Amino acid sequence: MTLQLKPGTAWADVYARARAAAPEAFDADRILNLVGGEWKRSGSPGEHITPVDGSAIQGPPRIDHDDAVTAVAQAAGEHKAWAEVDLDERKARVLQAVESMEAERETLALLLVWEIGKPWRLACADVDRALDGVRWYLGEIERQLAGRTPLPGPVSNIASWNYPMSVQIHAELVQALAGNAVVAKTPSQGGFHTLTLAHAFMRRAGLPVTLLSGVGSSLGNALISAPEIGALAFVGGRTNGRKAATTLADTGKRHFLEQEGLNAWGIWDFSAWDELAAHLKKGFEYAKQRCTAYPRYVVQRELFPEFLEMYLPVAQSIRFGHPLAVETSFDPLPELDFGPVIHATKAAELGDVYAEAVRGGAVPLYRGDLADGRFLDGQDTSAYVAPACVLAPPSNWSLHHAEPFGPLDSVVIVDTESELLAAMNASNGSLVASVATDDADFGARVAEQLQAFKVGINKPRSRGDREEVFGGKGASWKGAFVGGDLLVQAVTEGPEGEQLFGNFPTYSLYPESV
Repeated sequence: MTLQLKPGTAWADVYARARAAAPEAFDADRILNLVGGEWKRSGSPGEHITPVDGSAIQGPPRIDHDDAVTAVAQAAGEHKAWAEVDLDERKARVLQAVESMEAERETLALLLVWEIGKPWRLACADVDRALDGVRWYLGEIERQLAGRTPLPGPVSNIASWNYPMSVQIHAELVQALAGNAVVAKTPSQGGFHTLTLAHAFMRRAGLPVTLLSGVGSSLGNALISAPEIGALAFVGGRTNGRKAATTLADTGKRHFLEQEGLNAWGIWDFSAWDELAAHLKKGFEYAKQRCTAYPRYVVQRELFPEFLEMYLPVAQSIRFGHPLAVETSFDPLPELDFGPVIHATKAAELGDVYAEAVRGGAVPLYRGDLADGRFLDGQDTSAYVAPACVLAPPSNWSLHHAEPFGPLDSVVIVDTESELLAAMNASNGSLVASVATDDADFGARVAEQLQAFKVGINKPRSRGDREEVFGGKGASWKGAFVGGDLLVQAVTEGPEGEQLFGNFPTYSLYPESV
């Protein structure tokens, strides 16, 4: 079977679409930074390698620390004016931005495909979740803001590359709706073109947004601890999150820091294998490159044969490859579970840690083959990996307590309830966990002892952006919880003496719904 690139989806075509939609933000050779309400040809852009086919595309326009300090100061000036804008006007401007993004939904989704390798369906879902979520807040915001005021300074956003729309843009629009100016940093690994187009629409609608590109080590102090900043919203790894938390420790500055954790499925006294197979198949979406993916399975020893009989067909059925490759020009874009991982270095790292586990005594339970993927003839496939799984990894494995952030699973066999709990709590806190069991009492008892914020019984859990609270336990989260009403509370000030729900160092409060 010979595949071809879907006509009209080449990077040059997609970049031209973005430039036509927002010429103020896209020059012919580079994207721009948004500072003080103006798109500026500042910073030093370099080439960026798309994981889709290893080709070079325009890189982020990286500014230095001093430029970031200036941008934050200008954002603080915008914040004061925006905080005085009537709520009805804020709602109208946010709605205008949402409608502009909806009109360019396909362009935003195609940018996501090329920048971070999302298959078409998942890229569209990322855009839709962001905009649908903001529409929910537009309907609820008057109630949510009763008795509340904006923060004293703009909200700084430092997010990971994997969900530019449904995490970062969604959060920024809610922050602006609540009366705050917004400062955002583009992720270094991808997503900057998508964010540039979205921010162009936000700026056209009159929203006080700033968008900067740069190296985190250079911009960190300006975007985290600058006195003008009212709050920090961070999504990323524990190393950088720990640095941010340390920087903020003595400042009292509002923060919500979402960090990685090893999410696990525990399987005990269980028989509904077809239902679990469906959950596991969906869990491979986007190569498990998300904070709520489940890469660890903790299985009761006597159930391992049934687990294996269920798991292997799921792993073998995963569809992966070039997200834009079709058989004929008339075919729709392919239905894939995932495309590439974020870059070739990550793909090589996943191969290395798989080999490390096997050298340490793990059983190579499954390893897919790139030959099973859908690719163009001769294309660079260095950023692609096939699903893999190891059984009983050694305790000194580099991923024994950490998430792979890729399609590499591990299975741990246990004999007792205490062993199951220990294995599921291996990473000192996680965002989600699930227990597959026929025994409802067992599930409820174990759920109370898991160091995960959300626990599913016979179902997976996800981030959730609307009615449901989101946070974390242990090292997976620091600061205020968000989601629904709590997201608005996190970026506004309430009555004097109010304590936000969260896991702050000095106290720990949880809403009744948790």
